[in-house]
Amino acid sequence: MVKSILIVSLFSSTVFAALTPNPQMKKVLDKLDEKGARPVEHLSVEEAREQPSAPEAVKAIAPKPKDNLAEVKDIKIQGADGKLKARLYRPKGKGPFPVVVYYHGGGWVLSDIDTYDATPRSLAAKTNAIFIAVEYRRAPEDRFPAAHDDAFAAYQWVLKNAMTFDGDPKKIAVAGESTGGNLALNVAIMARDQSLQIPIHELLIYPVASTKMNTSSYKINGDAKPLNKAKMNWYFSKYLRSPQDKEDPRIDLLKASFRGLSPATIITAEIDPLQVEGRELAEKMERQGVEVTYRNYEGVTHEFFGMTGVLKEAQEAQNEASLKLQKSFGK
Repeated sequence: MVKSILIVSLFSSTVFAALTPNPQMKKVLDKLDEKGARPVEHLSVEEAREQPSAPEAVKAIAPKPKDNLAEVKDIKIQGADGKLKARLYRPKGKGPFPVVVYYHGGGWVLSDIDTYDATPRSLAAKTNAIFIAVEYRRAPEDRFPAAHDDAFAAYQWVLKNAMTFDGDPKKIAVAGESTGGNLALNVAIMARDQSLQIPIHELLIYPVASTKMNTSSYKINGDAKPLNKAKMNWYFSKYLRSPQDKEDPRIDLLKASFRGLSPATIITAEIDPLQVEGRELAEKMERQGVEVTYRNYEGVTHEFFGMTGVLKEAQEAQNEASLKLQKSFGK
């Protein structure tokens, strides 16, 4: 049972419950505090990139997971404006394998494929699929729509080159966490709009789906860790070129059309300002004829998905995601 603390708004009679993470999740957050993580809104981009992250806190308290893959190697792929670094995770066994193009989180500003190594490393083994993790350009060096353009270019590269690394070009999915979830869904939309082969599945893990910060989950979790309202504002300020970009359906995905897309799995965390927009995204996609599986995990925060060494909820969420991907692959 998740405990809560009542917060009464001074401007209305509304009462919100500030949720408390479960004991294992709290250990991660305490370790993050112990490592000296500071609010990014008080830091330069360089300082924010150098400070400890939630995945690093997990590494400090959990044993290193066993690697059950045949190969992990860094490669170069084509982006929208030059070559991009990517990482290929190959499962054991005989191919050709389905392929999942994976986009990391970090607000389009922070993190990279090293920070988010745990998710593709784990899911490649669970799904018996090749994962290609993409290191797209980051802001503020490259602002909107640079990351979106790179994400789509990476998907196009995989379509053209899947057979060269023992991938099945007919079974390509997309996946992403947080802003990476935003990128993954945008890739599916762009493929549809440009009459390309659409991804066979979209795995969207606590995706950024709206620029509105007045939902109940923003009000309840506005000061949560590791993601909160101030941090999201900081991300938007670094990636977007102007306030008008907040209205672009590539950023405010709830304004986009999802008709004709493949099945999707959307996973959210209870203690996350993005929880409601993830649920609303699932509801809109379903209304527009997309087969959607939506799961919200209680007692955990943003970033929980890759924490299988610490959280049973992460194990459950990864198992759920793997089953849905395998179903789309026809396994």
